[in-house]
Amino acid sequence: MTALLPRSTEHRIDPDMLARWSPRAFTDEAIPEADLLTILEAGRWAPSAFNVQPWHFIYARRDTEHWQSLLGLLAPFNQAWAQHAAALIFVASRTTRFNSAGTEESPNKTHAFDTGAAWGMLALQATKLGWHAHGMAGLDYERAKVELGLPDSMRIEIAVAIGRQGDAANLPDGLREREFASPRKPLAEIVSEGRFTL
Repeated sequence: MTALLPRSTEHRIDPDMLARWSPRAFTDEAIPEADLLTILEAGRWAPSAFNVQPWHFIYARRDTEHWQSLLGLLAPFNQAWAQHAAALIFVASRTTRFNSAGTEESPNKTHAFDTGAAWGMLALQATKLGWHAHGMAGLDYERAKVELGLPDSMRIEIAVAIGRQGDAANLPDGLREREFASPRKPLAEIVSEGRFTL
């Protein structure tokens, strides 16, 4: 299935980047564990300041032991459609880092930035394998941290639903009209040379 609206770029980029988008309609197809681990492997190879690699992925495939507990951490709005995904991934980041000797812990100012890069890499790998990844901020962050057993030095960044794109007609009212690959702001709105400009 393809997106309803065409996307175009101002400058040539890899077509896989343009093909990546975040549908909510998924088929009931199960994801092989090998595909999911390949997607997570791509996230592992993201760039990282000081090579700290602050990200951590907690996942469950649909119809496995941990599926319902992870699904239950999402906001009801997201549960309504994400229940049809093939897998859920909670993406966490370590907010501190140790010095090279491993003796001093200090805040890691780039933990969220680096973890965002890891999410982007796994989303692109999902696209390359014919799956789609939809990141979600609609979740119970405090409960997720407790129920997923995260230490104080880590925080949840997002949850991700992975699945094969399905028929938008199966989505609840209000979501069908939004099921398309969204455009992006013009490059001139997000780029400045030398100094910030609007």
